[in-house]
Amino acid sequence: QGLRCTCCVRATRFEADLPMTAQELHQIIAAGMRCDHLEVDGDGRHWQALVVSPEFEGLRAIKRHQRVYATLGARIHTDEVHALSIKAVTPAEWDELQRSA
Repeated sequence: QGLRCTCCVRATRFEADLPMTAQELHQIIAAGMRCDHLEVDGDGRHWQALVVSPEFEGLRAIKRHQRVYATLGARIHTDEVHALSIKAVTPAEWDELQRSA
């Protein structure tokens, strides 16, 4: 077999139902929005993300979550990311959480 482009290799990876890694999900979210702090953990289908972003200033929780989901594009609709639990906070809220911990 000859060399395949990265998009073909990536497509083959999903066709084989290989789970996404935490690093991949981290990179996708970070590439799609400004994150002052980002933690991602999960089992390949069910994920938890802590996202600290100034983009959340003035937004209600649902709009914050929609902003994070927007970074995933079709991945959330194709079951590549089956479930994502999001804690979305502003930098000021994050500082307060750190002080009270």
